[in-house]
Amino acid sequence: MVVTAASSLPVWGAETTHHIDPIGLQLYTVRDQMGQDFAGTITGVAQIGYREVEFAGYFGKTPKETRAILDQNGLTSPSTHVPYAVLETKLPETLEAAHILGQTYIVCPWIDVEMRKQPDTWKRAAELFNQAGEASHKAGVQFAYHNHAFEFQPYESLGGKMPYDFLLAETDPQLVKMELDLCWITVAGKDPIAYFNRYPGRFPLVHVKDWAPGTGANLYADAVGAPVKDGHIANVGSGRD
Repeated sequence: MVVTAASSLPVWGAETTHHIDPIGLQLYTVRDQMGQDFAGTITGVAQIGYREVEFAGYFGKTPKETRAILDQNGLTSPSTHVPYAVLETKLPETLEAAHILGQTYIVCPWIDVEMRKQPDTWKRAAELFNQAGEASHKAGVQFAYHNHAFEFQPYESLGGKMPYDFLLAETDPQLVKMELDLCWITVAGKDPIAYFNRYPGRFPLVHVKDWAPGTGANLYADAVGAPVKDGHIANVGSGRD
């Protein structure tokens, strides 16, 4: 299970008490069910007790149809995942849909595997994210990027720098925020708290999921990049990380 939370995360330290609130469901978690029964799945999510959802596709539904389903179930959607190609070609429509749905964040969740092989990928991504961030800001929406583990391995094309650090350095902190996936950064062997402390205010959204030891890492090879930990995603509360 994957959860996402919209929250202003503080600088974390031994003297700090903290929590993530509110907690919502990333609907990518139930993508197969969404494809079979869009409205019924959202109703089921609400019946479990969630009050917020993050979309990862609308399965042919219009923004108005989707908003009606949310309203019927007492749900809000503060954020949505938007493919890289959509940022390049359909950003105005995406921002219009965000307004209809009441979303305050649009999040790019993925850099394609083939694109990562190109030497200028991360430079182009930073430029696109700044552009998308500026357009989103003007529309009253915040742009963000969601990581996996591959962003935390050094790239020769970046002079040995990690893409995640490059994106943090080369994008405007006000226009481009980060939705930090706490599982994937941990799988990559990095410390999320160190990033919170180094870049305060940069992480208004997080994803939480569990990772268990054992076989299964091959299912996530494209997300892991150069594997650091063997294992697989597990139900929340049953994993190791």
